[in-house]
Amino acid sequence: MFLLGYDIGSSSVKASLVNAETGKCVSSAFFPKTEANIIAVNPGWAEQDPESWWENLKSATQAIMTESGVSAAEIKAIGISYQMHGLVCVDKNQHVLRPAIIWCDSRAVPYGQKAFETIGEEKCLSHLLNSPGNFTASKLAWIKANEPAIYEQIYKIMLPGDYIAMKLSGEICTTVSGLSEGMLWDFKNNRVADFLMDYYGFDSSLIADIKPTFAEQGRVNAATAKELGLKEGTP
Repeated sequence: MFLLGYDIGSSSVKASLVNAETGKCVSSAFFPKTEANIIAVNPGWAEQDPESWWENLKSATQAIMTESGVSAAEIKAIGISYQMHGLVCVDKNQHVLRPAIIWCDSRAVPYGQKAFETIGEEKCLSHLLNSPGNFTASKLAWIKANEPAIYEQIYKIMLPGDYIAMKLSGEICTTVSGLSEGMLWDFKNNRVADFLMDYYGFDSSLIADIKPTFAEQGRVNAATAKELGLKEGTP
């Protein structure tokens, strides 16, 4: 019995295959072999094409399956870790609308600072546990203000890990921990941070279905199983 782990980093995508009984890594690979491209159109900007994460994930998967000789049927579950605070926007057809604004992009700082000052320090720190800062919600506010035509097409927003889960399963969902890192979770009321959503003018429909962090986010669908050489139905 084996477990497959993916790490979606900003410099590479890694895949590791672990023996579930011994905890030993039997195979690991990362792509690209040189540091992944970061798009920086302006100073302080940092974007990546989510499709490139997927292409690198395919290459890493192929490498570990070939090296290990493990069959797809022996892989009992897949886990995902990822670069935090990124913003992926997709339309109703699950097509990416623009490059992902990743964690080290600083363009949204003024949006988060203004929200912090307007909503109030006490409310933000007691409900969000942080300033809206340069996190995912503020990055979405930047798109709303500067790319309104793109914003109007957004069906759901996701973090990088949510995007990979969507590609694996065909389902769009997120987690409380994901929403919290984006400053979109109200800890005091245990729900989506409506007050910040309202401040920025975001519709609640943009938030994906919420699953527990350590739970099943979906199962590998038929198309992805064929594409990656995995077994359909793997959680």
